[in-house]
Order: sequence, then C-alpha cells, then structure tokens
Amino acid sequence: MGEDGIAISTHSRWNFPILVFFKDARRALGLDPLGREILSIAVPAAMALAADPVASLIDTVFIGHIGPVEIAAVGVSIALFNQISKVAIFPLVSITTSFVAEEETIERINNNEIENANMKKDPINKDQSRDETTLDIPQLENSKNGSIVKSGPKETAPQEQKQATLQNDEAPKIKNAKRNIPSASTALLFGLVLGVILTLVLAFLAKPLLGLMGVKSGSPMLKPAMKYLTLRSLGAPAVLLSLAMQGVFRGFKDTKTPLYATVAGDAANIILDPIFIFVCKLGVSGAAIAHVLSQYLIALILLVKLTQKVNLLPPSTKALQFSRFLKNGSLLLFKVVAATIPVTLAASLAARLGATSMAAFQICLQVWLTSSLISDGLAVAGQAIIASSFAEKNYEKATAAASRVLQMGFVMGLGVALFIGLGLEFGSVVFTKDINVMHMISVGVPFVAGTQPINSIAFVFDGVNFGASDFAYSAYSMILVSFGTIGSLFGLYKVGGFVGIWIALSIFMGLRAIAGIWRMGTGTGPWSFLRK
Repeated sequence: MGEDGIAISTHSRWNFPILVFFKDARRALGLDPLGREILSIAVPAAMALAADPVASLIDTVFIGHIGPVEIAAVGVSIALFNQISKVAIFPLVSITTSFVAEEETIERINNNEIENANMKKDPINKDQSRDETTLDIPQLENSKNGSIVKSGPKETAPQEQKQATLQNDEAPKIKNAKRNIPSASTALLFGLVLGVILTLVLAFLAKPLLGLMGVKSGSPMLKPAMKYLTLRSLGAPAVLLSLAMQGVFRGFKDTKTPLYATVAGDAANIILDPIFIFVCKLGVSGAAIAHVLSQYLIALILLVKLTQKVNLLPPSTKALQFSRFLKNGSLLLFKVVAATIPVTLAASLAARLGATSMAAFQICLQVWLTSSLISDGLAVAGQAIIASSFAEKNYEKATAAASRVLQMGFVMGLGVALFIGLGLEFGSVVFTKDINVMHMISVGVPFVAGTQPINSIAFVFDGVNFGASDFAYSAYSMILVSFGTIGSLFGLYKVGGFVGIWIALSIFMGLRAIAGIWRMGTGTGPWSFLRK
C-alpha cells in the first residue's frame, strides 16, 4: 500500500512499461483515496473548462435564430478567436499549473521541515490538565553537593507570559499566511501582456485574418464576422488573465474557485445575450458585447480570490521566472501552433464549401470541442497530482495517478460518445431550423460521437506529460502529428468534401493518442523508471 492508501506494485513487476496502462484497471472508477482526489479536482475543472465553449454554444443558439449567414459568420469568428488565443492560452495555463504545483509542494515540504525543527528546538508542553497560569519547574541539581532540589508550581514570570502570548498569537498568522509563489506573479504578468497583444492583432487584422479563413470581400459573412471578432477581441486581456489565474488555482489543486467564477460569468452571459441581441437589436454585436462583459466579470472574481491566497507582488524582479517560462513556453507554443493548424485549416476548408456547410461544421465543431474538453478535467487532475508527486519524488503515486486518469478518460469517452450520438442526431433543431444545415449536421454526427474515446485519451495524455514536465516531447510529437494531418486534410477534402474534413480530424486525434501512448508505454523520458 502507498502513503495514500493506494494499492501499488513495485516497479520491478512492470518489465513491460506499456502494461502500466492496465494497472489496477478493475479500480478505474473506484472511490479509493486516489480516485476521490482525482474526482475532487477533475469534476470542477471539467465544468470550468467546458464553460467557455458552452458560452459559445449559447451565442450560437441565440444567433442561429437570426439566420444562417449570421451563424456562419459568428462560427468563423469564434473559430478564429479560439485558435489564435490558444496559441497564448495553452502554454501559459499548462506551464503555470505545473510550476505552481511544484513550488507549492516544495514550499510545503520546507515549511514542514522548519516546523519540525522548531518543535525539536522548542518543544511545547501540551498537557492541558495543568493550570495555564503556572509553569512546572524541572528538578534542579545542586552543583555543590549533588543533591536534588525540587520546586513546586510557581507563578509564571511576566516575560514568560509575554513570550507564550506571542507564540499563541503567531500560530494562526502562520497558518493563514499568504503563499509566496513566484510562478503566480509571472503568469499574471505574461497573461496581461499577451492579452493586450491579442486584442491588437485581432482588432487591426480582422479582415485579412477572416480572408485566410475563407471569408472574402464579397462574402455576405464578412460584415457580421468583422463586427463580432472586433468586439470580442476587447475581451482578450480578461480571457488571458482569468485563464492564467485558473492555472494558479489548479496548481493548488483548487478547481472549485475557478468553477464558481466561471459559472457567475456564464450566468451573466446567458442573461445579457437575449437583451443585447433582441431587445437592444444589436444582433451579432450584442452577442460579442455580452461575452466580453462576462469574461471581465470572471477575471475580477478570480483576482479578488487569488490576492487572498498569494502575494502577487514579488520581493524583486529576480524572483520572477521569466527564463523558465520562456524556455518551456516556447516549446508549448510550437505544440499549440501545430495542434491549432489542422483545426483552423478544417474550418477554413468548410467555409469554402459555403454558408450551409460552415454553419453545420461550426455546430458540430463546438459540440466536438465542448464534449472533448470535459476530459481536460481529468488532464488537469493528472497534471496537478503528477507534478506534485514528481516534486516529492513519489514515483509510485505518479504512476498510479497517470494510469487511473487514462482509464477514467477512456470510460468517460465511451459514455460521451453514446450521449452525443443520440443527442445531436435528434437535437440539432436546438441550434438551427434550416433543413439543409440539419442534414449536414446528421452527416457529421458519427465522427463527432465516434471519436470521443480517442479524444479523451489524447487530451488526458497532455496532462500526464505536462505533469511530468515532458514539454519537449509534447511539442515535437505534435509537430509530426500536425504534418501528417495537414496532408490528409487536403487530400480527403478534395475527395470527400465535408465528410473528408471530419475523417481527417478523426485521424488527427488518433495520431495524438498514439503519440501519448508511445512515450509512457515505452518507458522513456521522465517515465524511464518504469523500466527499472
């Protein structure tokens, strides 16, 4: 049994590292200490992660009742905003979670060592039966005759009383003291700068960027798409800041606080959407304004909560970890660009098929991403637990956590596939009443639903690799996967059109899952201890 009550086999029993994926498979959904820890992190994280795509789905539902041109325009804008913002968001959040988890673990270990050392140096009498106003004086040896002189209870000296009072007063202060986590301050600074840059890029380059997405000057989608994208770009600083703060909270294994903030923001979005779109008659502009306001509300709530836990002002600029963030962030930047290109290219190719195909693709893509992001909750849990375990050099727990989140992800993927397969087939009327769009949605349902188990494994593996700080492998493997997917996209698009695009996206997720299995299954990199 491990320290946390986890049944763990010794490394020597795993002569073939790939067998670790089946480790304690019968307990995949068990509620032992590890299972409860994973779920306590994963469930709130999944709900928070799904909140932004859900907000986009809400926009899609309301705008879908305006017309197919508007929903197609917003679909292109949302796809463009999401894909460009992911270039900054993904590396920032992923690195922040791992670094904060490591620093928090190290700080906790150091504090425990200091506390233990102080207890050995200044032991405290915990006998509550004695009068708190008196002290027992120990037996004193007379140095002259060797006799023992005993003294009874004696009233505490004023100076001793003062020292005792100070010790009692300091206890709660130490317990409730703010944490000094340099990565948190660094993450927020990067988030703010990147958010401003993203706003400038999207606001001033909206037209050419939409042109790259297939929305040309003569397209009826151009005007509403530019309105939505330009206005929504104003919320980029709030998006980057809030997600950076979510990364900090995840490192603390606290996913409930981000959930509460996100729910509050989404509730505001749901209320404001119909008011701005229909009552104020702002159309797609109203949807963008409602979304931006909700993002700033989320950022404000998280900032208030974070300032209560962490000292956000570091003692000096040297405490900020710019080089560490830039080094690993650049690796994940390559990864996210490589992962973004196939999805962006798929949306661009769908736009070239016309407004009907793009509208159907947008609805299918949002459902595909929303359901897939649910598995990111397990990825977050795995990353936080594995990062802490590696910092403690507790490789047994790291292995057990990795195996468990992957098993849970596969099972969850099967359930999500069944739910989407039935729900989207009969529920497409929620998004649109256009018969042609509904028909195209039904064509995409098998791919959206069928790939869910694969998607789940691929997304969870990201968290596993990040928890082990295996950023380099994640980046290089994704580049190879992207090259293979881009080739298949162009070829299958020409042959199968809308269906070909979804076949290529299925291949994309399959290759991502294989890359994750290969690293841990061969016991290489940070998982080399599995071969010992």
